[in-house]
Amino acid sequence: MENKDIRWKQRYQNLSKTLEYLEMALLIENPDIIQKAGTIHFFEMSFELAWNTVKDFLEEQGFTDVKSPRNALKKAFETGIIAGGHSWMELLVDRNLTSHTYDEAKATEVENLIKQKYFPLLKQLHLNFKQRLDG
Repeated sequence: MENKDIRWKQRYQNLSKTLEYLEMALLIENPDIIQKAGTIHFFEMSFELAWNTVKDFLEEQGFTDVKSPRNALKKAFETGIIAGGHSWMELLVDRNLTSHTYDEAKATEVENLIKQKYFPLLKQLHLNFKQRLDG
């Protein structure tokens, strides 16, 4: 059990750093296509670390059916780790679309969704885990 406890905490630390990079990318005014691509990449990394942190935390709590992002997020909503379950499902769908973002208009659309809707969700999850660590 101790290794699982360490695992989610290590992922949380990586999530913290990646969210810092994502936040810095979102602060760039009038980003060019390369900067937008970087923002989208930091978003993808943040989401992967977020759901894996959730999965590891839930496994430590004894839950076993949390191997996929969808299942982990559903269980996180059921247990109160995250709020806005529907928004998280939208985030998951849009995250899966980001790997097919080839034009600037689509990149701008995705960047706006990240800034306005998904980054706040990720930050709230981060805060929830920070509070758990701080006791």
